[in-house]
Amino acid sequence: MATVQFEGISLTYPGAPAPAVDDLNLEIADGEFLVLVGPSGCGKSTSLRMLAGLEAVTSGRIHIGGKDVTGLPPRSRDVAMVFQSYALYPNMTVAENMGFALRNAGVSKADTMVRVKEAAAMLELEELLDRKPAKLSGGQRQRVAMGRAIVRRPQVFCMDEPLSNLDAKLRVSTRSQIAALQKRLGTTTVYVTHDQVEAMTMGHRVAVLKDGKLQQVAAPRDLYDDPINTFVAGFIGSPGMNLLTAPVENGSAVLNDLRIPVPRTITDKNVIVGIRPESWEVTTNPSDSLAVEVELLEELGSESFLYSHGITDAWSSRSGRIVARVDRRFQVALGDRLRLTPKPEEVFFFDAKTELRLR
Repeated sequence: MATVQFEGISLTYPGAPAPAVDDLNLEIADGEFLVLVGPSGCGKSTSLRMLAGLEAVTSGRIHIGGKDVTGLPPRSRDVAMVFQSYALYPNMTVAENMGFALRNAGVSKADTMVRVKEAAAMLELEELLDRKPAKLSGGQRQRVAMGRAIVRRPQVFCMDEPLSNLDAKLRVSTRSQIAALQKRLGTTTVYVTHDQVEAMTMGHRVAVLKDGKLQQVAAPRDLYDDPINTFVAGFIGSPGMNLLTAPVENGSAVLNDLRIPVPRTITDKNVIVGIRPESWEVTTNPSDSLAVEVELLEELGSESFLYSHGITDAWSSRSGRIVARVDRRFQVALGDRLRLTPKPEEVFFFDAKTELRLR
């Protein structure tokens, strides 16, 4: 186990117009489970690969356990990598796949088997040790790949979208297994995913990246309750936050008939109003509410999401729609016209130019 420090890390590929990772400063505590999350191309996998030594750093330093490993090869960093693809040897059994790295490192056959059996017990693979990968399911193959990393007893686990090849139900069960296993082992873990639900349910902290730059790093609840800018606000949460650009008149953001008082510090002509789907309420009050027309209904059993557009357009929505969550007992049909009003204490405001959160 060890701390991990990224100190001003950047990587620019030859011929690229911008860095893939730009001045990343991030400290990961000993035993912490940190998730790097963001859209495709944001630099999360590149950051992980630099930590593992699979990509050369253009500038900056990486420390593991207080030791500068920036120029060291992967085998000298004591880092175990779990990839999106299982990368198992098809001609080897589960036990041979899990113990391969130990045998290459000169560990005795007896000691290797002890470690393999310990890891197999953690991952419920004891009955599969004599099978070959072709006889395993996707979830079992992924557990073998994790077991191969566990037997090495590294200082740091690096996991690059390890659940992407699994079906939805198996992903849910496997991510809980990974989180529980990391808690049991206490090994510092850096986990990459594009799935913000996965990030929020697994990480002690979550680091959000966009275009190679770190936007915010915080505990999952803090990211949700206190986003630093519109990107984080819209990316964290499913569905994402409604971001509505509205004019400011007489101290209020104007969304047609709906007027939302803004903080006194807001003096610009326009402001971005952020309202999460669960922060809308359906109302019958026509004087201080937003008129919308339902164009899509998403039934999820315990709740429903209404996707609608404004009946008039004195304001604009980033997504072109407004999303509202309603109780499953609420009866609504496509084309229905409703009026929505936000819970006042759950409205966010962002600067229309910088897109930073306003207090």
